[in-house]
Amino acid sequence: MNDFMYYNPVRVHFGREAMAELPGELEKFGKNVLLLYGGGSIKRTGLYDRILADLRAAGKNVFELPGVMPNPRTEKVYEGIEICRREKIDLLLAVGGGSTIDCAKAVAVGACTDKDFWQAFFKDWETAEAAIPLGVVLTLPATGSELDKSSVITNMAAHEKNSYDSELTFPRFAILDPALTYTLPKAQMVNGIVDTISHLYELYISPPDEECLTDELAEAALRTEIRAARAAAVNPEDYDARADLMWTSSFALCGMLNNGKKTDWASHCIEHPISALYDVAHGAGLAVVHPAYLDYICLDALPRLRRLAIRVWDVDDAGMTEEETAREGIRRTRAFFRELGAPATLTELGVPAESIGRIADLTDLGCFSYRRLTREDVVSILKTAL
Repeated sequence: MNDFMYYNPVRVHFGREAMAELPGELEKFGKNVLLLYGGGSIKRTGLYDRILADLRAAGKNVFELPGVMPNPRTEKVYEGIEICRREKIDLLLAVGGGSTIDCAKAVAVGACTDKDFWQAFFKDWETAEAAIPLGVVLTLPATGSELDKSSVITNMAAHEKNSYDSELTFPRFAILDPALTYTLPKAQMVNGIVDTISHLYELYISPPDEECLTDELAEAALRTEIRAARAAAVNPEDYDARADLMWTSSFALCGMLNNGKKTDWASHCIEHPISALYDVAHGAGLAVVHPAYLDYICLDALPRLRRLAIRVWDVDDAGMTEEETAREGIRRTRAFFRELGAPATLTELGVPAESIGRIADLTDLGCFSYRRLTREDVVSILKTAL
């Protein structure tokens, strides 16, 4: 196991009564609050009214940034920054999933600098010196953004999807009530499950390969996610299944499963340009890209992929070679995504073959991988995903 430093300051309220903790959290911050949310589902479910009542009961002046889209864009961040500066916002309250939280994180640092947020933080990766405090009410488990410090923003004009992280962008608190996910559309639930599994894979299928506690925890998280996903698909209001999906998603990126590992984020690096060019849902893109990537690096990561097949997918390797066992685990991964209803090919995503070269050109080749990827490698991976 490699040396590591672990830090996570997020206060988590989890469970059926988690929303009852929101008023107490609101008391800790100033009067002006910017409420960020997505397409309006929180209004249809009544969550918006409940949160607004809590904010008003706490004596807050409430300003709103609605319409945060999947693959949150620079335009929405600029809009939020303007509100924060004009209204002297004391707290950002993000209600939704990773897109809303990531947008809020970018607003948090962008509003506290005179520089252009995109160039300073998402292009030049300057160190943020200040940020507006952020709180979260999670309604879509997927990205783990509620428990980490990273933000991913898309610049559609530049066809770029970049990330930034700072310890200043950790949420101060996160409200996690699994019942808030009951009304999620199936496609969103599936995309969230795929994203969570992809995160766990990228942490687990990485060196060192020696057995350690971090790997044991990742295996348990993967088995839990798979079991809960199947249960939630049958009964969307299975509380225990929803609770496992929500907590596994958060746990995946709380930092515990990074400890001692040199993590491999190549699948995300390949998928990000697909989202930036075609506005594809991130989880849907990963369902196509990640199995194709694993097939491509199978021989490079053979011991780790064999272990995944046996310990997570229950592959009986009697009479099988190491490679056969590893590839059976990849096959079961792809089959599981398809079982849930996720896409399996770029064609299903509406991504044409002629765009593969452009996607490869935009892929960040600097991210760590078991096999150091070249542009030609990315092209080969994407061709197998057509």
